[in-house]
Amino acid sequence: MDLTYTEEEREFRARLRAWLGKVLPELPARPSPDDWPGRRAYDTGWQRRLYDAGYAGLHWPLDAGGRGATPTQHLIFLEETERAGAPYVGANFVGLLHAGPTIAAEGTAAQRARWLPPVLRGDEVWCQGFSEPDAGSDLAALRTRAVRDGDDYVVTGSKIWTSHAEVADWCELLVRTGPAAPKHRGITWLAMPMDAPGITVRPLRTLAGSAEFAEVFLDEVRVPVANRVGDENDGWRVTMVTLSFERGTAFVGEVVACRRTLARLARAARAGGRWDDPVLRRKLGRLYGEFGALWRLTQWNVSESQRSGGVPGTGGSVFKLAYSHARQELYDTAAEVLGADSLSLEEEWTADRLSSLSYTIAAGTSQIQRNIVAERILGLPKGR
Repeated sequence: MDLTYTEEEREFRARLRAWLGKVLPELPARPSPDDWPGRRAYDTGWQRRLYDAGYAGLHWPLDAGGRGATPTQHLIFLEETERAGAPYVGANFVGLLHAGPTIAAEGTAAQRARWLPPVLRGDEVWCQGFSEPDAGSDLAALRTRAVRDGDDYVVTGSKIWTSHAEVADWCELLVRTGPAAPKHRGITWLAMPMDAPGITVRPLRTLAGSAEFAEVFLDEVRVPVANRVGDENDGWRVTMVTLSFERGTAFVGEVVACRRTLARLARAARAGGRWDDPVLRRKLGRLYGEFGALWRLTQWNVSESQRSGGVPGTGGSVFKLAYSHARQELYDTAAEVLGADSLSLEEEWTADRLSSLSYTIAAGTSQIQRNIVAERILGLPKGR
């Protein structure tokens, strides 16, 4: 991994920084957290600005509509947009970071041409239909079934924790097409239009008070066979591609955000008279080291993804495991620095702390990540 910058990369940073300095003051006010139509319009509007400026899908391959940027340019983009306070992907999260990269890696030419340009332009939003109420952390135990009927699959079942379902146009959906096959071998990955008859969306309110997740009920929903990504009953392999993006590169922008939050927290400790506490300073110093190491791991994962054809490896599980716990510790420390007054005086800290509790569950629980690290990286025998 080469951590030095070329002249071209320094020029790229300067151009991006200048563009951000010009465009960010022109953005409209952010909508209320509860205004999901407004949030969709805001997020997709930002994505369109990125597209028009040539920054959408920066690291996607050229044949997928991206710019084919180097890993270093991708990391520079993440650093500069986060440091400038630019909008994050928001409602575009699943399309840009999960479904889009999966289709780019596994889809047919027709599927890539149909679905990738609208994602990059911000024209269409995706949601993720993986988790189910009775499956828990065992994703392969899903029961939503799809029965082939001519040129369609007829899908019946339910999903939970479906990200952005209430404003999505498409859903990356896992279904069981081979009920008699072993559970990992009877799964298929489908792209389901969210306006199809038979779909009911019920938003879920989280501990943080937001409703970016939903239950989705499917009553004989017809999905064209042409919307299948990969072969029938080969969905588990395709899913591993999706999850490698989710765990390997989807969180990289948040590491930069956490490093910025840590710096703010240190300033708050000084201003509030807590800097003289050696125990607190030790915590902040250790967190500084942890997030520095996570950023280096991020650089390695992005570089490795580029070398392997754009699909991250199992090292993403190492990152996801370490990052989830470091983020929780960061916001526990924030509560210690700010005290009880933070509940009323610093609402963003409170919301972020509550959100951090979900990270050891989202994108695969920490227990699942430990199993992956043990079995696929360390070569330990599978547990019974």
